[in-house]
This record gives sequence, structure tokens and C-alpha cells, in this order.
Amino acid sequence: MSGDASTPAQDPSSAGSDGQQPVVTPNETLDTTPVVDEAPSAEGAAESESDSQSVDNEARLEQLEKEHSALREEHEVLRGQYVRIAADFDNFRKRQSRDQDDLKLQLICSTLSEILPVVDNFERARQQLDPQTEEAQGLHRSYQGLYKQLVEVLKQLGVAPMRVVGQEFDPTLHEAVLREPSEEHPEDVVIEELQRGYHLDGRVLRHAMVKVSMGPGPQQAAGSETSTSDAEVASEEEASGDASS
Repeated sequence: MSGDASTPAQDPSSAGSDGQQPVVTPNETLDTTPVVDEAPSAEGAAESESDSQSVDNEARLEQLEKEHSALREEHEVLRGQYVRIAADFDNFRKRQSRDQDDLKLQLICSTLSEILPVVDNFERARQQLDPQTEEAQGLHRSYQGLYKQLVEVLKQLGVAPMRVVGQEFDPTLHEAVLREPSEEHPEDVVIEELQRGYHLDGRVLRHAMVKVSMGPGPQQAAGSETSTSDAEVASEEEASGDASS
């Protein structure tokens, strides 16, 4: 029959797993394109992505190292500035402390310098006055008691009198008011204290006004030279007499 003759022959190799042949409609064609394995392509893409990520990591690491180096340099600069500022502040603090101490000392010296003339007057009164009556003696003892209290207060403040008589003249301690010849003292030795000097904690509060020796006078010096010459002549005569004998 004509209907059986138009039916296409079926390829036994194209049968399915169940033994049935695949049916191809007139509008469809059988896909005979060979299947290509995609695994190698996926591995290559993974390797390429890994290489790209490695390059990015190296670039990032290099960038971080540069930033770290820049931060370290900035840290050293800031540290140096801090050290200098700290040193300047410490020097400023010490200078302020010294200035305050100097100002305090100046105020103390100025105040004490105004009190010292009062002490001088008490000492002159003690040396010059000779109370005869009982009333005068009582008054004398009264102001001498005040004098002792004043001296004790000065001592507590660190004020101490100088001892200058018999000492070699020192312009940092003494103020030479008079100079005169002296048979008892050599030249440039203090022979009299005219106004007492004072120390304040080792510093000069007031220079002592003194009289300084000029050494032996001209007559005494000439006499000593004559005596020396006579002694030398006598010694030479004795030596010549011994030689002649």
C-alpha cells in the first residue's frame, strides 16, 4: 500500500535505552553535533582569575607598604616635634622657676636691706650709750631686748653677719672706705670694720665697709731697710775677718 511505502526507515543505532527508536517529526531534525567537554575551559578561567587576583594582591601589598613607610616617616617627624616641644617646655618651666626664685630673693633682699640700718642703730646705741641711772639702765635693757629679738629673726631668715677684721681684702665682700699704713698688718688686710656686712644664704646681702692696711709706713720701711743693710755689712765684715785669720 502507498501509506506503508512513505514511512522512513529507522536507524537501529538511534534507539533509546528502552529499545524504542526516537521519533522525528517532519518539522524537527536530529541534533547530531558532537558534545564538547567544557571542563578544561573552566579550569583555564579559574587559573586566569587566580593570576589576576594574585596581581591585585601584590599591587595592594605594595600600596600598603608605601602607606606604612609614609606613616612611619610622619611618625618620626611628629615624634621629633614632640621631643623638641617637651624639651622647650621643660626649659621654660625651669626658667620660670628660676625667675620666681630670683624675684623672691630680690624682694627679700630689698626688705632686709631696709631693716639692716635699724640693726646698725641698735648696735651704735649699745656701744655709745652708758646709762647711769636706774631708769636709763631699764630703758637700755628694754631696747637691747628688742635688738636681740630682731637679730634672732634675721638669723632664722638666713641672715648672718660677716667677720672681716684680719681677713684679706676681697672686693666681692668688702668695700674699702679708708686705707692707712699699719705696723701690725700687711698690705691689703682689713684692719677695721666701719659698717657690718651680711650674708643671706651664702650670698652677699650687704658689703662690709672696711678700713684696709697699706702695710708699713715709709719711715718704718726705711728703718727696716737700714737695719737689713747694717746686718749685711756686719755679716760681710765677719766673713772677711775669718778669711784673714
